[in-house]
Amino acid sequence: MRIIAHLDMDAFFAAVEERDKPFLRGKPIVVGADPKDGGGRGVVSTANYRAREYGIHSGLPISVAWRFSEAAEKAGKPPVFFVSVDFTNYDSVSGRIFEILRKYAAHIEPASIDEAYLDLSFAGSYAKAKDIVLRIKNEIKEKERLTASVGIGPNKLIAKIASDFQKPDGLTIIKEKDKEKFLEPLSIRKIPGIGPKTEILFNQRGAKKVSDLKKFSVQDLHNLLGKWGDELYDKIRGKNSSPIGERYKAKSVGEQETFEKDTLESALILQRMKMICENIIKRLKAESFKSFRTIAVTVRFADFETKTRSRTLKTPASTAEALYPETIKLLLPFFDKRENPKHKLIRLIGARVEKLA
Repeated sequence: MRIIAHLDMDAFFAAVEERDKPFLRGKPIVVGADPKDGGGRGVVSTANYRAREYGIHSGLPISVAWRFSEAAEKAGKPPVFFVSVDFTNYDSVSGRIFEILRKYAAHIEPASIDEAYLDLSFAGSYAKAKDIVLRIKNEIKEKERLTASVGIGPNKLIAKIASDFQKPDGLTIIKEKDKEKFLEPLSIRKIPGIGPKTEILFNQRGAKKVSDLKKFSVQDLHNLLGKWGDELYDKIRGKNSSPIGERYKAKSVGEQETFEKDTLESALILQRMKMICENIIKRLKAESFKSFRTIAVTVRFADFETKTRSRTLKTPASTAEALYPETIKLLLPFFDKRENPKHKLIRLIGARVEKLA
């Protein structure tokens, strides 16, 4: 019998900040870019649960989060505390949490800095798997003073969805015989891979819940979504055979920066790109990668039009000195009519490397 657990730390960045800074405890917290009194650029990295009550969530523009905070304060609610991201601290805490996980399971797949899959099939029953998870949650709470939510199911798909079912500090167990009944009343957005555009596509066809999607035949889904439609047909029935990966391997490493003001000042943009390249190489080495072959550059204009251009090197490279000139080759056309015929100002630049070794 296969038993998989998915552990997801609750509002991880914000929870670490609240733990480490007593004056933040019990307050609405947003971790992310500087809001600059509503004029800031960038997005929310994490919002704790009190801030989410104001409508603030990960990925929301920081300027919008500021406006939501202002509206809440005018309504007599506590204002949001905006905190800068501290990746060094979060990474250190994450490392200690994964050390705890490895004490309880031999097969672990990190999914991100604050979540992981654990193969608990060795437990032999859901009851014993539950006991293991409770010990894990308690040890994290005792040693790190943080909470985690966990889903247990017959595969990674069910475990992942279940871990989000009773946040924060939740534990949800879905057995094989109950998996379809568990999924049917959920919004179709709960299915991994269904984003806003796909949601609209199905909403237009009367499908808002997973049970509605099950009315589509595999051919219907294939006609709408191609090969992924075949995969979706299985997902909405709770079928998933993905193995637990022993070691998570990133497919790419990237960085991006949103400028304080939209600009076409080439000296500034090229200087920021140099820093981005240096940061990428630092992260590449930190994750034990030796080289890359594909380079991609992203440019977002003031009107939010976004373009990405890439090229693959003939031989692998591994240094910022090799990466920077290649990003510049891709970036320069955005200063003239080749990629920017209307001479639009640039809001954001980014770079990433792929085909890692």
